[in-house]
Amino acid sequence: MTRYDGDTERTFAALPPAHGRGFAETWWGRAWLKALEETALDSKQLKTGRRLARAGAVGAVSVRPGRLTAVVQDRDRTAHRADVLLGELSPGQWDRFLDMTVEQAGHVAALLDREMPPHLVEDAAAAGVELLPGLGDLEPECGCGAWDHCGHTAALCYQVARLLDQDPFVLLLMRGRDEATLLHDLQSRSGASTERSVQAGVDAAEAYAAGDILPPLPPLPELPAEPGVPPSLDTETPPAPGIDPAALEFLAARTAVQAHRLLAESLRDADEPHVPGTDSSVSEDAVRLAAGEPGREVADRLADGSGRGREGLAAAVRAWRQGGTAALSVLDEEWKVEGETLARARAALESAWDADERPELRARGNRWTVVGVPVQLRLGRDGRWWPYHKARGRWLPAGGAAQDPATALTSAELAAGDETAPGSGQ
Repeated sequence: MTRYDGDTERTFAALPPAHGRGFAETWWGRAWLKALEETALDSKQLKTGRRLARAGAVGAVSVRPGRLTAVVQDRDRTAHRADVLLGELSPGQWDRFLDMTVEQAGHVAALLDREMPPHLVEDAAAAGVELLPGLGDLEPECGCGAWDHCGHTAALCYQVARLLDQDPFVLLLMRGRDEATLLHDLQSRSGASTERSVQAGVDAAEAYAAGDILPPLPPLPELPAEPGVPPSLDTETPPAPGIDPAALEFLAARTAVQAHRLLAESLRDADEPHVPGTDSSVSEDAVRLAAGEPGREVADRLADGSGRGREGLAAAVRAWRQGGTAALSVLDEEWKVEGETLARARAALESAWDADERPELRARGNRWTVVGVPVQLRLGRDGRWWPYHKARGRWLPAGGAAQDPATALTSAELAAGDETAPGSGQ
């Protein structure tokens, strides 16, 4: 948690212990620690500082131009105020830094992303501005009376490295400018262009007024004459274990066909709102792919993967070709018809035939089977009737859906007759 005290001071709440982790993960955080470790004369004090920082002995850290301050507790709970001083940039150096930064849009974007890329620091150094501290730049002051870096000031520096990892504006505040002032100065120098990038938006009225001068959108692409042909995977290099080139080629080809169909629909309905379809299940995808007439090996894998088996997948493909997802749902799903839906279904069956021609039907769920004849009507949830006939002990789709149950039953009877006709193989 960060607290702002006035315009040029930030106070960071004490960080939790840092057992088992480094103090700096970013390159600029490590550069900060390098300046500390190259300045301190006593390596034992650095070790003490690392131990105190890891143990969470550093209290809230106050950051303001030219100075860091925190209370650090020894292992015996004795508290000491520790300060670390860092020279502020002069007004002339800040002018050069700001001029250099606005010339490169990437520099501003990096700062807004809480990053300090090396090229920003290098460009600043070329302009005579050293952002990161060097040897001897971190000057210690501690209530324990040490004249060099002690364990308390070292602990403070190690803790600040963690803060710098999260926000390089902490370093810029130590150098003399708080975040709000710095961004305001950048906006003032970069003009309207930088102002738009920093504020991530433009005035709505201004954007609307500029609409008539924007270039028109490009025309829609033309539909290719046919789907593209995926590259062949038949190479001299053997496939990796578990990879089936034939299956991949088939899948790529079917994907190309599907993409061509979707593009055709999009171009045809370009002036109509697009209604996205529902996501298909793995089982439905297997049926759709099997409808593309894959080779025997791929078809067997689809049959196994869908859990339908070879005959079940063949029946599902037959349904898919009759009516896609809706037909597949009618094949798989048996549901209880009741209430108003049941009343409408009975009325449709009563009016579909004259009394002396009406077949005898036995109802179970949404399925009405003709007594003594291997034909059946199935009611879809959309109110349409689907014809089915029985062959080799399995109910199979016999045609597309119809609003009239008599029409659907005729399709089922014709399909049943074809199955039993001489030469049909039954």
